Amino acid sequence: MALGVVIRRLPGVTRWAKWSWKPVAVLPGAGAADWTLLREDGEAAEFHAATVPLTLYRGEAEAYKIALSEPAPCVYVVLREASGAWPYAVHLVTASPHEAQLFAESGEEIVEKVAMPAGLAAWVQSFTDAHYVEEQFVKRKRRKHMDAKQQDGIGDPRIAQPTDVYRAPGARKAGPP
Repeated sequence: MALGVVIRRLPGVTRWAKWSWKPVAVLPGAGAADWTLLREDGEAAEFHAATVPLTLYRGEAEAYKIALSEPAPCVYVVLREASGAWPYAVHLVTASPHEAQLFAESGEEIVEKVAMPAGLAAWVQSFTDAHYVEEQFVKRKRRKHMDAKQQDGIGDPRIAQPTDVYRAPGARKAGPP
């Protein structure tokens, strides 16, 4: 599904950053756009930055289920620095929190949660319902070679007392060996 990404530009709060850029909305089924100005309010402005595809994969169905179980389902927008007239380019939009985390770990991209519109949430939910398969829990079994009946190699053979096998050899008590 094609998703338009709306990015808000606000004045920066430090002298080192003139502007603050943040994804604030997605537009399902949007047409192509290249930083189209949507509205201005003083120094704040919102742009339809780009339209990118939201692709869902069967292997990520569990991640989509996690995203949909949040109180407010979200998609994640990944922005990368760009060289040109605009400081950022929309790299991708994903509904998987796991994939978003991978991009957030590098620190090179901006990853923001954006509220998922109701129609998009229903579309992702129907995909998840069709492709999610719960994996059965399989308890790990003990391996036979780990079931030694006899303790072998415990303690120091230089210590004659069988009751204190972990005592150091130099700390032997006076008495018969």
